[in-house]
Amino acid sequence: MSEHNSQEYIGHHLHFLQMDMRDGSIVDSVKPVNQQEFQFCLDNGGSENQCLTQVQTEKCSFTDLGSGQCFAQLESSASKPLINPYTVNIDSLGLTVILGIVFLLLFRYAAKKTSSGVPTKLQCFIEMIFEFVQDTVVSIFKRKSKLIAPLALTVFMWVFLMNLMDLLPIDLIPGLATAIGVPYFRLVPSADVNITLSMACGVFLLIFYFSFTNIGVKGFIKSYTLHPFNHWVFAPINLILEGVSLLSKPISLGLRLFGNMYAGEMIFILIALLPLWWIQWVLNVPWALFHILIVTLQAFIFMVLTIVYLSMASEED
Repeated sequence: MSEHNSQEYIGHHLHFLQMDMRDGSIVDSVKPVNQQEFQFCLDNGGSENQCLTQVQTEKCSFTDLGSGQCFAQLESSASKPLINPYTVNIDSLGLTVILGIVFLLLFRYAAKKTSSGVPTKLQCFIEMIFEFVQDTVVSIFKRKSKLIAPLALTVFMWVFLMNLMDLLPIDLIPGLATAIGVPYFRLVPSADVNITLSMACGVFLLIFYFSFTNIGVKGFIKSYTLHPFNHWVFAPINLILEGVSLLSKPISLGLRLFGNMYAGEMIFILIALLPLWWIQWVLNVPWALFHILIVTLQAFIFMVLTIVYLSMASEED
């Protein structure tokens, strides 16, 4: 594969299905204005990229997805802003919601099928997860709370399912998406920094909730103005130190998950660029087996840090 094709392949696989909220257009995708003229070019031996440069094109809209008229057309990164607050990553956001629903339906089905007799394999699996999460919560969170255990279970399973998408073949879902007229589709929601930081911000808000409900407003103020130096003279310094520590929690929580999953996804993409199929298999299988550990470990770390942060927020001076 040539250097240009390699760059195009990597760029396509790392591109999210983004919609511009201002006009409903799909970022970096176009459709031919005259479909017959475009088809005529294809019938005469032209490639998609060649034909798109020869015919008049316009932006592809959200309603055009699945019609077979949208084609990927990556623009130079130099011509695009680094941050565009008006775009939404439809693929990662949609998959996150779908996987959350899958988690709820799976556990609801298992709960309805629970029996006092010989348990099914699914029931054993669910009970094993329940006991694992419960033991983790009990060992870390010392206060009584009806919220912390369900929250920990939800965080662990949700992040685990998002990470698990990385084990699917790298070209499977994007290839199927392209076949039905969706120009881009990125499969791993936890490799999207917007998703991981959004979940971390949710934990950040819960830190305030647990602080106010367990130690009160007075205790919250004292924890950030009288630590580490227990004197009112040092209150401004304490506030700066504790404020930086507080803000670093969601940032590190989100970026840690994003960085690990992005790196794992990139390695799968680089392996797919190797010229011989048997070399790809020789490298893919061991990395996939090792990545199972990474997928589970990152979900566990995210859950444990969430419990630790909320436990620290609940502690009295």
